[in-house]
Amino acid sequence: MISGLTIEENAYLPLRDVVFQTLRQAILKGELQPGERLMEIKLAERLGVSRTPIREAIRKLELEGLVVMIPRKGAAVANITEKDTKDVLEVRRTLEMFAVEVACERITEEQLTELKKAAKAFESSKGSMDLIRIAETDMNFHEIIYEATHNERLVQMLNNLRENMYRYRIEYLKDPNYYDSLVREHQEILDAIEKRNKERAGICMRAHIDNQQLAVISKLK
Repeated sequence: MISGLTIEENAYLPLRDVVFQTLRQAILKGELQPGERLMEIKLAERLGVSRTPIREAIRKLELEGLVVMIPRKGAAVANITEKDTKDVLEVRRTLEMFAVEVACERITEEQLTELKKAAKAFESSKGSMDLIRIAETDMNFHEIIYEATHNERLVQMLNNLRENMYRYRIEYLKDPNYYDSLVREHQEILDAIEKRNKERAGICMRAHIDNQQLAVISKLK
């Protein structure tokens, strides 16, 4: 899969960041497959850079959990396992259920308007077949809920988990058959928040994340 990689120049970013983003997107979109070895020399040749930014990017990807170091073999794209999926989404479920319940109490009218726009943006994006755009609009919907808690520590915890969640979000979104369900689930969460119904909002968020977990695990099997 390395042969298909291309680097997109960005005058506003250092080369190491451009290389990092290129490899990160390749992993998330499946251009670099789980288990595939990341050979520094080959990657450097393909992207037309030295080995230094490749090495730095691999280190950052390891910190995100997208890359693992295998003794005597070097770096490889991390596999998505059923246990990893359950571990990450279990934490996400707990934090987001709490976040949406708090948001019911504290969301401002301005944030509620932004949340409605975000739900519409996701619905509009689903026909684009642009996986990254769809994932970003989905993530934006949830991030507005985080901010609506007005709890900086909670927002920080959820943001720290964001990169780990992103890969599972991408896996889920690879199947367009789920898009209509996601639109409906977003609307149910939005309706509960607008009505300030904490219990209903928590139930809807739990179902939303449980459905994602079931879908990803089903793909793994």
